[in-house]
Amino acid sequence: MRLYAQDGRRRTRQVLGDVAVLVWVAGWLWVARWLHDLVARLGAPGRTLEDAGTSLRDSLGSAGESVSRIPLVGDEVRSPFDAAGGAAGSVAAAGVQVQDATARLALAVAVAVALGPVLVVLVAWLRARWAFARRAGAAARLVDSAADLDLFALRALATQPVTRLARVGDDPAGAWRRGDPAVVHALAALELRALGVRPPAAPDGRRVAADG
Repeated sequence: MRLYAQDGRRRTRQVLGDVAVLVWVAGWLWVARWLHDLVARLGAPGRTLEDAGTSLRDSLGSAGESVSRIPLVGDEVRSPFDAAGGAAGSVAAAGVQVQDATARLALAVAVAVALGPVLVVLVAWLRARWAFARRAGAAARLVDSAADLDLFALRALATQPVTRLARVGDDPAGAWRRGDPAVVHALAALELRALGVRPPAAPDGRRVAADG
């Protein structure tokens, strides 16, 4: 397989196309990251709630530990502190849940926004590049010399635009049937260039313009 055409101009266009696809993907990834960070900011109240609940739970736990040392009534006095500490722990857990939900939402939004545009372009690009690589590779294997050009000349007569065929000659089909080597080469060159393969050297004798 050939990833790029042998013709310089077409190869340049392919490279620029590849770069454009990379820029497109990178741009949408940046947008996805920006949206992710934007939505993730909604989790700030959850972090505040977690910090406040954790701080209150620790303070109440320390206070309960201190009053538990009071002789005779220490355990009874500690019970309200333990209960309040448990409630503060629930507040901290709720803050964590808010942050987790926000993180999941941020990821879902980022993926939903960027996945479609990235996949559409990537799939189309990969299909086009794969098709070109297969066609160009197969054509390159078939073309070893000018003797292999008749097939491509016939294909050119069937597939190339009439305006391009007219540049080859007034009667390219008749010249092909007569086996005119210059016309056969010019027709084959049209098709090979369309496939991204450089045609072999033209035969000796008159030259016919193959492309404009």
